[in-house]
Amino acid sequence: MTRIEDARERADRWSPFLSGLIARDLGTAQALADDADMPLMRRLRLERRRLALEVALGDLSGALDLTAVTARLSDFADGALDRAIAAAIAERTPGEVPRGFAAIALGKQGSHELNYSSDIDPILIYDPATLPHRPREDVADAAVRIARRVLELLQGRDADGYVLRVDLRLRPSPEVTPIAIPVDAAISYYESQALAWERAAFIRARAAAGDMALGRRFLDAIRPFVWRRSLDFGAVGEILDITRRIRDHHAQGQAFGAGFDLKRGRGGIREVEFFAQIHQLIHGGREPALRTSATRDALAALAAAGRIDAGEAAALTEAYTLLRTIEHRVQMIDDRQTHALPAAGEPLDRVARLHGLADGAALLELLAPHVERVAAIFDRLAPHGPRALPHDADRLAERLAEAGFAETEEPVRRIAAWREARYPALRSPAAQAALEAVLPGLVDALALAPVPPLALNRLDRLLERLPSAINIFRLLEARPALGALLAEVLSHAPTLADELARRPDLLDGLIDASALAPVGTVADLAAEMRAAEAGADYQALLDHVRRVVGDKRFALGVQIVAGAADPLDVAAGYARVAQAAIETLAGAATEEFARVHGRVPGGELVILALGRMGGAALTHASDLDLIYLFTGDFTAESDGAKPLGATLYFSRLAQRVTAALSVPTAAGPLYSVDTRLRPSGAQGPLVVTLDSFARYQREDAWTWEHMALTRARPVFGSPAARDALDAIVAAVLRGARPDRDIAADAHAMRAEMARHKPPHGPLDAKLLPGGLVDLEFAVHVPQLTRRTGFDPHLARAIDALIGEDAMPATMRAAHDLLTRLLVTVRLVAPDAQEPAAAATRALIARALTLPDWDTVLATLAQVRESVAAQWQESVEWTSSPT
Repeated sequence: MTRIEDARERADRWSPFLSGLIARDLGTAQALADDADMPLMRRLRLERRRLALEVALGDLSGALDLTAVTARLSDFADGALDRAIAAAIAERTPGEVPRGFAAIALGKQGSHELNYSSDIDPILIYDPATLPHRPREDVADAAVRIARRVLELLQGRDADGYVLRVDLRLRPSPEVTPIAIPVDAAISYYESQALAWERAAFIRARAAAGDMALGRRFLDAIRPFVWRRSLDFGAVGEILDITRRIRDHHAQGQAFGAGFDLKRGRGGIREVEFFAQIHQLIHGGREPALRTSATRDALAALAAAGRIDAGEAAALTEAYTLLRTIEHRVQMIDDRQTHALPAAGEPLDRVARLHGLADGAALLELLAPHVERVAAIFDRLAPHGPRALPHDADRLAERLAEAGFAETEEPVRRIAAWREARYPALRSPAAQAALEAVLPGLVDALALAPVPPLALNRLDRLLERLPSAINIFRLLEARPALGALLAEVLSHAPTLADELARRPDLLDGLIDASALAPVGTVADLAAEMRAAEAGADYQALLDHVRRVVGDKRFALGVQIVAGAADPLDVAAGYARVAQAAIETLAGAATEEFARVHGRVPGGELVILALGRMGGAALTHASDLDLIYLFTGDFTAESDGAKPLGATLYFSRLAQRVTAALSVPTAAGPLYSVDTRLRPSGAQGPLVVTLDSFARYQREDAWTWEHMALTRARPVFGSPAARDALDAIVAAVLRGARPDRDIAADAHAMRAEMARHKPPHGPLDAKLLPGGLVDLEFAVHVPQLTRRTGFDPHLARAIDALIGEDAMPATMRAAHDLLTRLLVTVRLVAPDAQEPAAAATRALIARALTLPDWDTVLATLAQVRESVAAQWQESVEWTSSPT
């Protein structure tokens, strides 16, 4: 027996509906073939009947997978709806082109995932200016009459059955609005009045029938309503609440077994759909690639973007496919729009056998692990909220003590102040409601914080400075696990807490595990910064880059607080973010400048990074040490409407780049730029040619400038220009420079630094004797005297010197410990003092991969001693000019 024969036999035996279609199949096909003038109403019904049998047999035989099944059903629905609209308009206004009336498909029709036996949920819109209507007829009345005729053509029942059930209740305010709505009124509604769940519904919206241009115009107009760059987490909370209410309302279908609701049950189809849609709402405003409508496509896109776990995406996809397939089997029995498994016994066995299984028990065994997996994944997204906090001070103190607060007087006072709305951010009823919703979970998180009083005080300062607290509360309500991470940040990292007070939306970036993963490559980061959503406007680009950089730097800082990354990797991440910002903003500034002044023929701006930026290892607070250079003839002139000489041109362009990198905008600050390492220092010109730079380095530069050059790295310019600059730097370092007493110069310079830049505190890993500055000097002296071991990355330079026996192997470990300490302390102890909180000292120890604070202090002392000795040895090793 072939697969199709087996499918036909199962359909005929176990499905009364399909058995009837099989019996009438020949007659249906003949009627469609013979009667070219058949009325549309009958033709659509016969076509639907024919399609129902073809799709069922293709499905049961395996010839059609779920994607093909739902696509066939959805395409038919689109076509039937389109033909019904055209017929309704033609009946009322013969000869008129069907225009000005469109159907927007929502739900499973919108995503091409229509059920085997499903209603459709369109929104019917019309354009009063173009809709055909009879003379002296009100156009609104005409639109309603057309809509009613469409409904009659599709869902009216007769001897041939029906075409489609149509549900118009997803239209705006269905209790008061007509069944067809003027397009401008619909746009106005979604821009100003729509509810949060309607945003989720429009993830799957598309123009499906009628005047497609009108439909697309409507969807383009409301796209900002659906895809918001900064998410109102009330939308996520509302969708989660819908799921909870569905679970409660369909409690009888929650327990898995006979009667289980495949769609609404716990671990069912709806939870897979909502899981995808919630993550799309969260990320889709900033990532257009996630705006796909089909559920399985959305899961794949979210996993590819790293927004959800790939294993969970695969499990949800597999479960969704099976659940939808069995849902179709249930609907095939009697062509009923049902989603629940039948009762135990013969009804459930019938569904199982239609699917090719032995009995109902086998069907339940097949479904059970998938339902359990979906429920577990969704439960982590939408856990049950904790109980409300009491208002009575004594009872509140008891609740705080139960949560783990050792001292409750101050927390009770703070919470009372929040409830009394003493801060502007807490004064609206909505803010108070959001506060009460999040307080129980927030209290639990703060109680478990490493330093609860400190976390509480910093949260209080955060609330005091916020213009509105609603969004941050709703975010914490929607993702309770963020409360613990927020408590960690508030306990340990005043730098991050201050940034959060300026930009509470920074928490948005922590909503999934990708925030604790390494930032991407420079190319990936630059592409994100140049994203089309930033707009063509230069100011908009500046704001966009600041937001991206702020997001990435905040996330990198959180990685250290959370213990999710090695500070060495975080330092490299900070540098990649900075380089992407330089490339993006310098490129944009160049293009913006060229619009007015044209370009200098044969010339281009080149940027050389020095210091920690040159070494590709920044801290959260690092400046950018940059030198601006340009190629070509300094006597040339630009070719624009307002020409400038080359030197003036590139000087002004460099000023524009510095401003782009450093001047705060509405989106916040970016970097401080230090250009004092340029030739002749602060007294020299801001920009010189590559030739002038090479001549200066060969003839006039001092030892400290050549030491700085050991960490030089081009970060902007064409590949040819960067190669030329690399060649100049390499030639200078390898000997094309004045003879100097390098050791003596370095010793004098370090002593001068010590006088003018003393350490800030006992944890100043940079300036303490035996700290990173001494280590850098101990590296640069043998590099310049031996003319070897050059690499702008300090760790690699140390490895090279170790390989040539120019430095002991212990210096690499010293570098790693001091760098980890510097990067960590910049975040958690920016004053470089020993933290009072034991938990913060433990965090530093963890970042340094050491067991405890005593070991940190002992190891730091030992490392400083070894670095100081190495620095002294490097000075004594040679005093000959080189």
